[in-house]
Amino acid sequence: MSRRRRNAESGPAATNAAVFGEVLRHFREAAGYTQEELSNKIPCDRSQVARVEGGSRVPQESFARQCDELLLTGGVLLRLWGRIDWYPEVQHPDWFERRAEMDAEAVALREYQERVIPGLLQAPGYAHALFSQISTGKAVEERVRARLSRQPRFLADGGPLYVAVLDESCLRNAVGNPEVMREQCAHLLSVGQRPNIRIQVASAGLFGVVRPRGSMSLIELANERWVYSESLDRGHFNNDPAVFARHTQTYDVLRADALSASESAALIGDFMEGYGDHEQAPAEHSHMDQEQLQRQQRRQLHRNSPRYPRRRPRP
Repeated sequence: MSRRRRNAESGPAATNAAVFGEVLRHFREAAGYTQEELSNKIPCDRSQVARVEGGSRVPQESFARQCDELLLTGGVLLRLWGRIDWYPEVQHPDWFERRAEMDAEAVALREYQERVIPGLLQAPGYAHALFSQISTGKAVEERVRARLSRQPRFLADGGPLYVAVLDESCLRNAVGNPEVMREQCAHLLSVGQRPNIRIQVASAGLFGVVRPRGSMSLIELANERWVYSESLDRGHFNNDPAVFARHTQTYDVLRADALSASESAALIGDFMEGYGDHEQAPAEHSHMDQEQLQRQQRRQLHRNSPRYPRRRPRP
């Protein structure tokens, strides 16, 4: 694995995540808010506030700004956020390093993703659950930090255009546990509101939709355009203009046939509610009861999906 140093845009790192968390806790308590009360006003899960205060979660720029406004800090948290090198040193697999460098320079990025949420849209808990399937201990934390280090540029004000079309399998493929999936859905709804980000879903129930043969990215740099795809432990790059044009056409047609951003948000919200229903299920059941419960939950999740009118063939 290659190792890369990331420097804060505002100069040398002046502090760290733990200090940011302590400052946030100071202002929150001074304002008379509990963690839950602050999270309800942002809004976000209480666990997110707790983890930021504990120094175990990197907050987004918008989180710091909202806390400044709610706690009347005069912009202290946002200025502090900008001075922190949140990812002072990260590791990417050697085969992925080139892609990470492109993300750092891209002026526009369009992606189609199957099965799993794309890395630039993954919530910390989701990324942790994914890497926990293939690694353990410190290695998991390092991989998570590396993945999340790619996100701030796209989540910052004035970030590059980022359009993601998610196959519905990304929402149905259970990763971690229901809470992880619910938080991931909430994260999608949150980042999808940013002016430079659009998230659309290619619904499984739509007939006639032509999907790419696999997940792919269309990366626009200042003077280059690349098609990126992956196989097992390998990244594939192609800057042939004819190849880029062909895949761009497929992608644009898919976007036109996919659910709109607002329809996609409604579908994601329904999945989030469905995973919330999973969390409320009793923790202990016999083997037979577990199977029956899982069947009921799958039916419930299916019923939670919104009903869109079927497209009728024209005569």
